Amino acid sequence: MREKGHDTLVRRLALMLLKLDQGDSLDPHKLAGEFGVNLRTIQRDLNERFAYLPLNKVEGRYRLDSAFLGKFDNKDIERFASLAGIRGLFPSLSDDFLRDIFDTRMQAALLVKGHHYEDLAGKETVFKNLEHAILERRKVSFRYTRRIEQKSYENIEPYKLLNHKGIWYLAGKDGTKLKTFSFARIESLIDTGITFNPDPAIESTIVEEEGIWFGDESIEFVLEVDREVASYFKRRSVIANQVIVKELQDGGLIVSARVGHPNQVVPHVRYWIPHVRIISPHDMQRRFYQELTAYIESRSTGEMSNERRTEWR
Repeated sequence: MREKGHDTLVRRLALMLLKLDQGDSLDPHKLAGEFGVNLRTIQRDLNERFAYLPLNKVEGRYRLDSAFLGKFDNKDIERFASLAGIRGLFPSLSDDFLRDIFDTRMQAALLVKGHHYEDLAGKETVFKNLEHAILERRKVSFRYTRRIEQKSYENIEPYKLLNHKGIWYLAGKDGTKLKTFSFARIESLIDTGITFNPDPAIESTIVEEEGIWFGDESIEFVLEVDREVASYFKRRSVIANQVIVKELQDGGLIVSARVGHPNQVVPHVRYWIPHVRIISPHDMQRRFYQELTAYIESRSTGEMSNERRTEWR
């Protein structure tokens, strides 16, 4: 239901932006009737969600400054509508930050894959510095904390700040490997000033991959999906890079997905227990059953032993 509401919001904002871009003068009362919402909602769209736009208000109607007319294409309209509907997604809520979104160079640094968000208050400057390093193609160094371990990374080639399910990540090249780093765990960022030549293939991988896991070698999972939940898998891609290989006679499905990390699949299998099973790789199937067995045992013994705990790496 939340997704539907968000999609409706994005559609409304996109159409309003399109009207503005075409030079239309927007009457809030007429818009409220057109979109089936109350007047206060439209006023919030124009005065808060579009606060970063150069709008002129004359006799209760809103128009886009003539210098900006005809500047957007369809992708721009959709992207800006989405961003305007989720201001909290960004660590900086200032209008200056949202104005930056209109800069095509700035758009190249950001990739949003989700509409919920984490609170990054206090790290706005680091975010901005990293964003500029991406745009200027300059290598960065930083300290990175994972669990209780801290590691230093030198001369990382930053490609993208991407948001996946509300969490910000840096996609960067460490030596010959493309990696993702949780932005919140990055500390002591240093812009080295050393430039690098971006690899177009890496750029494509980051944009096209459905998720944040990147690897030199992908893993192909094959899953069996029971008919009770098959409709969900047919309606949308539940698993990253999902392909329906076969529809079974009983209404079930055989689904495959080629991914860069098991975590793109295994958590979904856990969620859909007992209606989804791993067919291959056999090793992943075995490890999943071990984890499940250990969990069931832990419910009777009180705590899962460290020896039985499975690490998905």
